[in-house]
Amino acid sequence: MNLLARREHSQWELLQKLKRRFPDATELAVSEVQRLSDENLQSDERFAQDYVRARSGRGYGLMRVRQGMRERGLSDLQIAQALESANVDWQALADAVFHKKFGQQPAADVKDTARRARFMQYRGFASAEYQKLL
Repeated sequence: MNLLARREHSQWELLQKLKRRFPDATELAVSEVQRLSDENLQSDERFAQDYVRARSGRGYGLMRVRQGMRERGLSDLQIAQALESANVDWQALADAVFHKKFGQQPAADVKDTARRARFMQYRGFASAEYQKLL
């Protein structure tokens, strides 16, 4: 409960944290996480929605958000549902992130253009979303 009091966690995250703290009580950890899920104190759907909202709010693109949710043990169905319910305009987000970082100034040379493209790739945006900005 202490872990869930701070923020939402996926079942996989909770199990990993409990296994590190209590390596001998793996079966107990699994049953307790399942009990929390049954009582709706832990929800992977709620976690996924919060994750999409938080990461897109911090300027991360669709690919980076999707990968982060996979790393936290969410299924492809849960990821798709969370992304669909979030209604994020990824193109508008890419524009905002690009202009916040680089302003309205065009790239000075090829090296600067490549640096800008790498930044947008790192943030998880598809090339179609930032190519016109370069």
